[in-house]
Amino acid sequence: MKLSDMSKEELEQMSYGQLTEQILKEGKPLNTLEIFHKICELLGLNEETYTDKIGDYYTSLATDKTFILLPDGKWDLQTRHPASVSLDDEDMEDEEELEIIEEENEEMEEMASDIDDMDDTADIDDEPDDDDLTIIPEDELDD
Repeated sequence: MKLSDMSKEELEQMSYGQLTEQILKEGKPLNTLEIFHKICELLGLNEETYTDKIGDYYTSLATDKTFILLPDGKWDLQTRHPASVSLDDEDMEDEEELEIIEEENEEMEEMASDIDDMDDTADIDDEPDDDDLTIIPEDELDD
């Protein structure tokens, strides 16, 4: 049902969010002031109410995921604007840095693996045999 076909009582039972959604469905994207002005007209609210509530209305739009703020400062329904991912120059630089770090990590892992391989094949005794130890009497230590 269109807003113009609704009675004032029906309009008063709707939240500002519901009214906004219906206004945008029936028309084109609008800025905050235009939308809230239409709501005030529909509900018969005076200019003082408009001035007092416009800040709260903007906050409700900004926090409601039903609406999206377009680059030109106008609001529209989120459903009309599918999400798209765009990478800017900073994102590209971050991605390049991440690739460099990943390559360095791979090199470090290869070096660690090579060291582990060397440890496995080395003929070095980590612990000396008891046969190789010699006990020296104390009186010979003083010399």
